Amino acid sequence: QVQVVESGGGLVQAGESLRLSCTASGLRFGTYNMGWFRQAPGKEREGVSCINWSGLSTYYEDSVKGRFTISRDNAKNTMYLQMNSLKPEDTAMYYCAAGPGWGLEIYKYKYWGQGTQVTVSS
Repeated sequence: QVQVVESGGGLVQAGESLRLSCTASGLRFGTYNMGWFRQAPGKEREGVSCINWSGLSTYYEDSVKGRFTISRDNAKNTMYLQMNSLKPEDTAMYYCAAGPGWGLEIYKYKYWGQGTQVTVSS
């Protein structure tokens, strides 16, 4: 049984940082491309960043480039999203997903976590 669990969300002020973690079990983590997605109230879920199975390739949505960094540790079955210089518009539920696809399209990901809430106050 595959389980994907996010953690690390919280309430911060604009300009501060958070690091999200995603741990996956029940699958061969090191063979899956992984992604971070977010959904703000009243909006559709959107892709934020993705990382390939080896960690050597990454991709970011334009609004987070230069502020967010995605990484993974295959030995720990864990992926991370370091979020710096947070803005109120980053407020959303953040979801972790496991491939096998590559990119920021939702349909390319098979396994999803329940999400962790990030709230950025101004």
